Amino acid sequence: MYLPLIALAWLFVAVLMAAAEATAPNGSVLGALVTLVLYGLLPVGILVYILGTPMRRQLKRLREQSPPPDGP
Repeated sequence: MYLPLIALAWLFVAVLMAAAEATAPNGSVLGALVTLVLYGLLPVGILVYILGTPMRRQLKRLREQSPPPDGP
């Protein structure tokens, strides 16, 4: 239930970290992109995939149980 909120909050933190990296005197835009990917997108993607597995299994089970729709 809280997964989208947690994911958005963590991505917000990662974007702020990347912005701090890009605007730091010794920082760079490349460093900011690496920070965003390694601290933000990759962990959130893994988290959403792992925690979304039970829902995907349930949807697959429901699709297998329901009769196929009548088509023309």
